[in-house]
Amino acid sequence: MKTSDLIEARGAIVARMTAADAADDNAAFDAATAELAAHDVKIERAKKIDAAERSESGRVLAGGSGEFAELRNQSLRETLAYKIDPTSLPGETRAKVEREQAMLVERAGKKPEGVHIATELFEKRAVQTTANSGAILPTDFRPDQFVSALTASTVLNALGATTLSGLTGNVEIPRETGSPAVGWVAENSALPTGNATFDSLTLSPHHVGVISEMSRNMIMQASPSIEMLLRQMMARDIALEIDRAGLNGSGIGAEPRGLLNDPDIDDVAFTTDLFDLTADMMAAADLANVMGGRGFLSTNSVKGNAMHLRDGDGHAITLAETFHNETALFTNQAPNDLGTGNDEHALVYGYWPDFLIGIWSQLDILVNPFAETAYSKGNILIRTMATVDFGVRRPASFVKASGVTAV
Repeated sequence: MKTSDLIEARGAIVARMTAADAADDNAAFDAATAELAAHDVKIERAKKIDAAERSESGRVLAGGSGEFAELRNQSLRETLAYKIDPTSLPGETRAKVEREQAMLVERAGKKPEGVHIATELFEKRAVQTTANSGAILPTDFRPDQFVSALTASTVLNALGATTLSGLTGNVEIPRETGSPAVGWVAENSALPTGNATFDSLTLSPHHVGVISEMSRNMIMQASPSIEMLLRQMMARDIALEIDRAGLNGSGIGAEPRGLLNDPDIDDVAFTTDLFDLTADMMAAADLANVMGGRGFLSTNSVKGNAMHLRDGDGHAITLAETFHNETALFTNQAPNDLGTGNDEHALVYGYWPDFLIGIWSQLDILVNPFAETAYSKGNILIRTMATVDFGVRRPASFVKASGVTAV
């Protein structure tokens, strides 16, 4: 039962207590009192669960079990080989690929231009490696350790951004923009009137893609290492672009709008040093009632500048001190050409679970063995496309800095 439902049920119990007291019914009053005590325990437990869910790191919301669980075992190499020449595969493998494609068409609600590849396929697996025995150490495949590479390889997910996967249409998320009027009143006086106000956050499909040239011979190989190489190459390119657009997408044309270009996010101007700036950004978040579990994101150049800071005695000032013991991540995906002079670096602070990454269905891969330049070399072109969008659930959850330069 939801916390709101439990609180509503509590009101009914209190009403029974009041009625029993008015009727001087001790037995009914004692029973309602005992029920209220037990009910309060449920409410506290539900509140703790709500708090834990709010502070939980970003995660993919689409499950990996059930009727589509077989897609965990989809082979990228087999699927591409099937698209090139179905007869090159054994009958059992062809049937497996055709069954997987049927599942993916059902899940996506439409046929692909080439072949569908499940997003579950582009996932990082927990492996054990050594520096000097990689040639003899087998990979330990752990299906229980899957983390989606489309988001896990990006810094946004590392900060806890919320991922909505398996979407099939536009997504509208209602948001409260104003609270109802609350006030004190004298006896026999009317309460102030004023309703809460709402708007909605809309996520709509935006398409991102990449074209890669690969050796036909490589794709026809049955080696597991080739399978992993193909996955990593395709996931890397798409993931990096998703990361970049999530941070600084222009919102113009086909490109979705990123966090830094959201006009509803407040900014704090750089004044004297990073220590004061980060303190001002934290204070702005505190004044906006942003919940805990927040973090900073900036460029590696800003990190380099921060690592050179010294106190009056020449001792190094740690990154933890500069960023006030808050989580701080740095990436080359963050822009360093902002501002009127194109020399300002991105620095953002906020509650990252309020940043949404929407992913529509699986990747769409189209194999073209007849492209002129690739064909002449015996290679093939592979076009990979994904569909995503970004949104900020509460703009007040973030604050960005302006005027940050790095030398």
